[in-house]
Amino acid sequence: MKLYPNLVAGVLEVLEWSFGKGWYADRVVDKVLRANKKWGARDRAFVAQHSYEMVRWWRLLWALKGEEPSLKRKKLKELFELYWAWKVEGLLTLPEDLPLGVAESYPAWFDDRAHESLGAQWPILARAMNQPAQVILRTNTLRATRDELLERLASEGIEAEASDLRPEAIVLSKRPRLQHLTSFQDGWYEVQDGGSQCIAPFLDPQPGDRIIDACSGAGGKALHMAAMMKNHGEVLCMDVEEYKLGEATKRAQRAGASVISTRHIVHTADVLERGAWADKMLLDVPCSGTGVIRRDVDSKWKLQPEHLERTLEVQARILSRYPGALKVGGRLVYATCSILPEENEAQVEAFVKNQPDFSVESMHRISPEHAHSDGYFVAVLTKNA
Repeated sequence: MKLYPNLVAGVLEVLEWSFGKGWYADRVVDKVLRANKKWGARDRAFVAQHSYEMVRWWRLLWALKGEEPSLKRKKLKELFELYWAWKVEGLLTLPEDLPLGVAESYPAWFDDRAHESLGAQWPILARAMNQPAQVILRTNTLRATRDELLERLASEGIEAEASDLRPEAIVLSKRPRLQHLTSFQDGWYEVQDGGSQCIAPFLDPQPGDRIIDACSGAGGKALHMAAMMKNHGEVLCMDVEEYKLGEATKRAQRAGASVISTRHIVHTADVLERGAWADKMLLDVPCSGTGVIRRDVDSKWKLQPEHLERTLEVQARILSRYPGALKVGGRLVYATCSILPEENEAQVEAFVKNQPDFSVESMHRISPEHAHSDGYFVAVLTKNA
C-alpha cells in the first residue's frame, strides 16, 4: 500500500494536538479532516483509523522504539514507520516478555491501580478494551421494528446485522456517515453502544411511570426509556451541563419521544423541588470512562489519579442527595461506564451503609469482552422508607 506524505502528516498532526495540547483525538481528527476538504473517503478513513490506532498503542510504540515519548515531527514520523511495520505490514514481532501495561499500552499508574483492584480480571479487560469499537445502533421502537430498520438500512446501502446483546441492537459492518440518511433523519435509530442499551431495562420502564434521568447528558438512555414506555408517562432529563439538554431535546423531537422534558441542574434543590415524586431514577453518574477506552482511545492518557479522586467525590455527593426525589418503594439504578470497583461496588456499598432506607437488589457488570459492548456497571436499589 502506497503511503502518501500528506496523509501521514495528517496522522502526525493528530498526535501533536492530542498529546501536546490535550485535545481529545476525535476532536482533532475532525479538525484535520475539515481542513483537508479535498481528501476522498479512503483518505479520510486512512487518517482517522491510523490516528486512533497510534493513540491506542502510544506507550507500546515508544517502548518498541526504545525511546521516551517525543512530539518532534521527525520522531513522530519514525514512530509512524515503526507502527506501520508492526500493525500493517506485519514485519515486526512483539517481544513475549513485555509487562502487561506495556504490551496492552496503558499508563503505568492506571495499570498498577487496575491490577490492584481487579486482580486476574484486569488482563482480560485490558485486552478486550484494545479491540476497535464497532458502530452499534439502537432501533427506535417508537418508529420501527428491528427487522424493518435492517431492511431500510439495506435499501440505503448500509451493511448491518442484528446483535445478540439486545433485541433492539444492530451492528454495522463499516463506519458510514449516518446523519445524511433519511432513516436517521426520520428518527428510526440512535447510535448507542450495545452495553449502554442494557442499562435502561434495569429500571424496568413501564407505561405511566414517572422517571428522573438525573445525569442524562444528551439523553440516550432517556430515549430508550421513552420507547419502552410506549410514549406514556414522564421522563425528566436533568443535567448540570445545559448544552447537553439542548441536544437531548433535539434527539427527542427526531425520535418522536414526546414524554421527555428537560431541567437544568444549578443546585441540588432543582432535583428535589417536586419532593419525592419519581417512581424510578437513573443515576448514570460522571465517571472515569475506563470502560469505554476502546471507543474513546485517548481517555486512558487524559485520565490522571487526581481526576479519579475528584470523580469519586462527585459520585458520592450525587448518590447522597439526588435519591431524595424518589418515592418510597421506588427503584434507583446507579450506573457507570467504569471498570474500577471504587467507582462501582464500593460506592454502592458506602451509600447503603449511610442510607439504611435503601437496599440493594442486584449488581451487574456488563463486560467489554462482548464485541458489541463497552464496560459498564449497574446496581439496582429499592427505597424502602
